[in-house]
Amino acid sequence: MTHLPRATLALALLVALPAAAQDTARTLDRVTVQAARLEGVSAFDTPASLDLIDLREDAATAGVNLSERLGGVPGLLARDRQNYAQDTQLSIRGFGARATFGVRGVRLYADGIPATLPDGQGQLSHFNLMGAERVEVLRGPFSALYGNSSGGVMQLSSARGEAPGELRVRGSVGSHATRTLGAQWSGAQDGVHYNLAASIFDTDGYRDHSAARRESFNGKLGFDLPGEGTLDLVFNHFDSPRAQDPLGLTRAQWRADPAQAIAAAHQFNTRKSVRQDQLGLVLDQPLAAGHRLRATAYAGSRDVEQFLPLPVGAQGNPLNSGGVIDLGNDQAGIDARWSWQGELAARPFEATVGVNADRQRQHRRGYENFIDAEWGVRGRPRRDERNRVENVDQYAQAWWRFADRWSLLAGARHSALRFASRDHYVTATNPDDSGRVRYAETTPVAGVMFDAGADWRLYLSSGRGFETPTFNELGYRADGGAGLALDLRPAISRHWELGSKWRWSAGDLAFALFRADTDDELSVASNLGGRSTYRNVGRARRQGAEASMRASFGEHWQWQAAWTLLDAEFRDGFLTCARSGCAVPDMPVKAGATIPGIARQQFFGRLEWRSETWSAAAEAVAQDRVGVNDIGSEQAPGYALLHLEAARRWRFGDDTLRAFLRVDNALDQRYAGSVIVNEGNSRYYEPGPDRGFLLGLEWRKMP
Repeated sequence: MTHLPRATLALALLVALPAAAQDTARTLDRVTVQAARLEGVSAFDTPASLDLIDLREDAATAGVNLSERLGGVPGLLARDRQNYAQDTQLSIRGFGARATFGVRGVRLYADGIPATLPDGQGQLSHFNLMGAERVEVLRGPFSALYGNSSGGVMQLSSARGEAPGELRVRGSVGSHATRTLGAQWSGAQDGVHYNLAASIFDTDGYRDHSAARRESFNGKLGFDLPGEGTLDLVFNHFDSPRAQDPLGLTRAQWRADPAQAIAAAHQFNTRKSVRQDQLGLVLDQPLAAGHRLRATAYAGSRDVEQFLPLPVGAQGNPLNSGGVIDLGNDQAGIDARWSWQGELAARPFEATVGVNADRQRQHRRGYENFIDAEWGVRGRPRRDERNRVENVDQYAQAWWRFADRWSLLAGARHSALRFASRDHYVTATNPDDSGRVRYAETTPVAGVMFDAGADWRLYLSSGRGFETPTFNELGYRADGGAGLALDLRPAISRHWELGSKWRWSAGDLAFALFRADTDDELSVASNLGGRSTYRNVGRARRQGAEASMRASFGEHWQWQAAWTLLDAEFRDGFLTCARSGCAVPDMPVKAGATIPGIARQQFFGRLEWRSETWSAAAEAVAQDRVGVNDIGSEQAPGYALLHLEAARRWRFGDDTLRAFLRVDNALDQRYAGSVIVNEGNSRYYEPGPDRGFLLGLEWRKMP
C-alpha cells in the first residue's frame, strides 16, 4: 500500500479544523443539472455522482485553464502539464489518466456542443472561462448514456445574458512572464440575450522552451420564442499560434533541473499550433401537456500542426510518416430529444428519447522535420490520407418515483461508429494502407434511489460502457508498419456505484463506492519521439471510494474538502515496451500490476473567509505517488502543496473593482505535476512549477 506524504496530514488539519464550528447560517442552492438529462429532477435526487462548480464566484486565478477550478470534485484529476502544446491531462475515476495528448475516455461539452470529436478525442483548451457560468461533472455508470468514451462527462455552460447587463474586464500578471487579459459583455433587450467573452493569454513558461500564446472568443446569443422557448446561437474561436513543447524529463534530469528542456526540444524546435472555429444552434421548446423538445446542431473545424523530436535516422524507414504532423479536422452533428413529464400509475414520471449523429472528416498529412542539415522545419511529404468517422446513436431513459420513498432511473444507448481511411501517399516502398472498421455497442444503465430522510439519499446504480480507439490511437501501428491500426478493439466496461448524499441548511456531504471492470483495455504499446502506438491488453479493474463535503459556518467562513481512493490494476498479464528504441513489446507485465498514470489517493481542501470587502483562502492539495510505466519500475513521488489567496473589493455606486493575489506552491515544493506514461526514452516526468505569484484586477460595470 502506498501512502501520502506526512505533510498531507498537517495541511489537511490546517484546512479542516474550523469544520467543528459549523452552524446553519447559509442554505446552499438546490439546483437541477443537465448532465443527467433530467428536467424535473435535481442532482440530489439523481442516483449518480453529480457535481456543479459555479464559475461566477470570485476566483483568484488566471482564468486560463479549467483545471484551476476543478480541485473540489472527487474522483476527478486535472493535471496542468506546464506544457501548452499538450493541454490539460484530465481523468475521471482513472479513465483517461494515461492519455499522452488531449483528453480521451471522458466526454466534453461546451454550451451543449461536443468538445469531444466523434472518435472520442477531446480538448479543453478552447473552454472560455470569462463568460462561463458553471461546470457540471457526471461520474459513474450513467456517463454511458453519452456514448463512446464516456468514462465521465464534463459540461461547461456559458451564462445567459440578463438585463440590465454587465461589462467585466479582468487582467493579471504572474510568475514566468504570465499575462492575461479578458473582457465580457452580457445583457438582454427585447427578447434577445447576449454574452460575449474574449481573452488573451501569454506566458514564457515555467520551463525552458515552453512559451505559449492563446486567444479565445466565445459568444452566446439567445432569442426568446413563444411558449417560453429559447433558441441559442453559440460560436467559439480559439487560436494558439505557437506553443513550445519542452518534452518530458528523465528522473535524473528532473532532480538536477526541473525547469530545463532536453536538447532535442531545441534541436527540432518542438512546438504545436492550433486553430479552432465552431458554430452551434440549441433549441429548447416546451410543448403542451408536459412535453418538451430540445435540439442541437453544430459544425466546426480544428487545424493542428505539430513538430516532433523524431530523429532524422528513424525517418529513413520508407514506412515512417515523418516528424511533422499536419492535421485538419472538420466535424458536424445533430442531437434531438423529446422529453415528457407527467405521471405513471399516479406517480411522478419523466421520459426522454433521443437520436444523435456526428461526422468527422480528417485530413492527416506527415512531413519530414528537416531539410538537409536544417532541423525543426517542414520537409518532404511522408503521409497523406483522408480519414472519416461517423456515428449514429439512439438513446432513451426514464425516471419514475414508483413508491413514496423510492425512485428508479434507467436508460440505454445504442452506438454505431464507422472509421474509414483512404491513403493518398502510395509509393513503390509504401503500399496503399486504406482500410475501414466498424464498432457497435449497446450500453444499458439503471439506478435506484431510496429517500432515507428528508435530506438523506441512498442509491445503487450499474451500467455498461465502451471506448473505441481514437484516430490518434489508430494513427500508428504497433508493428511499425504504415497505415491505421485497424486491429484495435473497443474497450468494454461494466460499472457499479453505491452512494449516499446528505444535506443540511449550511452544507452537503456525499460518499460513493465504485468499481469498473474493463475487457480489452487499451494501453500504450510504445511511445517514442512524441509518437504513441496502442494495443489491447486484456482485462483491467478500477475501484475505490470518494467523498466530498461543503459547509459554511459562522457569518464569514466556508469550507470544502474532497478525497479519492482509487485502486487500478491490470487483471491479465501482457508484454510491453520498457526500453529506448523498443518497437515490439517484449517485457512481461504480471496480472495484478498497477495501471500507471493513476494516483491511489488524492485530497483537496479549501478554507475561505469572506467579508463585504476582504477575502482570504488557503488550499491544500495532496496526491499519492503515480506509476509511470506498465512494469512499475519507477513512480513519480507523492506530494502536498499549499496555495494562498487574498482579495480586496471596492464599490463605486453599482460598479466594483476587485484586486486579488494568489501564491501557488507557497512552501516551494519540488514535484512532478504530470507524467508521460510509457515514454520510450524514460522521459516520464513533467515537473510542476516552483513557488509562483499571480496579481490581478477585475472591474465590473453595470450599464
